[in-house]
Amino acid sequence: MSTTYLTTTIPYVNARPHLGFALELVQADVLARHRRRLGDRVRLQTGTDDNSLKNVLAAEAAGIPVREFVDRNAAAFIALREPLSLSTDDVLRTSHDHRHRTGVEKLWHACAEAGDFYRRYYEGLYCVGCEQFYGESELPGGRCPEHDVPPERVAEENWFFRLSRYTGQLRDLVESGRLRIEPAQRRNEVLGFLAGGLSDFSVSRSANRARGWGIPVPGDPGQVIYVWWDALGNYLTALGYGSGDAAHRRWWLDSDRRIHLVGKGVLRFHAVYWPAMLLSAGQPLPTDIVVHDYLTHEGRKISKSAGNTVDPAVLAGEYGTDAVRWWLLREVPRAGDADFTRDRLVARSDDELANGLGNLVKRVVAMVHRYRDGVVPTGGRAPGAERVDHACRVAAAEIAEALAEFDFRRATAAVQAIVDEANRFVNQAKPWELAKAERADPGELDAVLATLVRACRTVGEELAPFLPDAAGRVAQACAERDGRLPGARPLFRRLATVDTGTLAQSFD
Repeated sequence: MSTTYLTTTIPYVNARPHLGFALELVQADVLARHRRRLGDRVRLQTGTDDNSLKNVLAAEAAGIPVREFVDRNAAAFIALREPLSLSTDDVLRTSHDHRHRTGVEKLWHACAEAGDFYRRYYEGLYCVGCEQFYGESELPGGRCPEHDVPPERVAEENWFFRLSRYTGQLRDLVESGRLRIEPAQRRNEVLGFLAGGLSDFSVSRSANRARGWGIPVPGDPGQVIYVWWDALGNYLTALGYGSGDAAHRRWWLDSDRRIHLVGKGVLRFHAVYWPAMLLSAGQPLPTDIVVHDYLTHEGRKISKSAGNTVDPAVLAGEYGTDAVRWWLLREVPRAGDADFTRDRLVARSDDELANGLGNLVKRVVAMVHRYRDGVVPTGGRAPGAERVDHACRVAAAEIAEALAEFDFRRATAAVQAIVDEANRFVNQAKPWELAKAERADPGELDAVLATLVRACRTVGEELAPFLPDAAGRVAQACAERDGRLPGARPLFRRLATVDTGTLAQSFD
């Protein structure tokens, strides 16, 4: 039995959640559910990044006390568990959880003992949206590449971390694959960062500029720990690092896999800054950093600051959890952005879930009732069933292979292949005609129905990591009670006629 620690990034809570973060949550949940099915011990960790200046500025703009503002928005992120059917094991809030400050302070002391801090005056261009300094060469047209706004010039004395000391070690780790970064283009991007040489970076801010919000630098209360240093530490602090909790040993020191799921916009922080911090502190590194690209809406990156957010809780309330999860898993490629529209979500759900899977299961159950009084026959191999049998036989291996490469679209395609082949087989075998001609070969209809029920049951099993709610309904529809299947009924609603008035409000 292996041990896997899975984490998402922790989002700023300057506004309510958006669909881009839901993508990361759902991907992490699929991996967690899949690995649990394989018998792994799994911990799925998420949280919220409360200690950000942009949270403070958003609270000021809203005229709400920072604590009240942060608590309210953090609650909305935590509440995504139900509408997205997440199997999260723990949620850490950086401003609220006692584990976090203790662990961040320990991490700071560990790096200080390694001689990796020094203090100096600094002047630079700072994007509050990114919570990051940029060099002028990194600002096309003088504007932040992420937020398309000009950064502000900041000058102050801060603590710096000796990132440059770790350039060679990081390059060796990435090139050797000991620090695995997927997909390959993101690995190459990191190697490009390293080839250009690393500069030391500021890891504190003046308490005055931070409005007093955040964790004070140990021994220097006039400085607040930089929010990214603070936030990256959550992967350790959530395990009780600094407080002697056994979870730190089990899930970090002794874990077989430590997998971070991150968006491409925060790649440098997770694949360069964070591993260097861990090397300095004498901690093991993550084994895998899995990078997803952006969701866009009408060609623009979905983000809170851009004002084009799509609220995943509202979306799930309108269209259902299954439709939202299925779109995220079926439409988003392993590499490259994906453009979200309501029409695409509806088309995907209606085509593959309602008309594909739902119609298949309902037809099969109805035929078993019509022709065999609800009793599933034990027929042998049906003529012409080779393709559906093959799709069932290889699905588990294909899913495992795809998820080992973090390719969610290819993994769900293995499930969809069973549905497509089973529907094709129904139309080819024509059970209704076999029923009329049963005297010629009474066993052929039994074999066809048995094949179709097996296919539906296999779908129910293999769908579980992706659509746990739908998988449960499929399994129930195909489970015999007192020797008979339950009556046929719809498993999915068709969405083309859903009233989208509430959803439209989420685009405002």
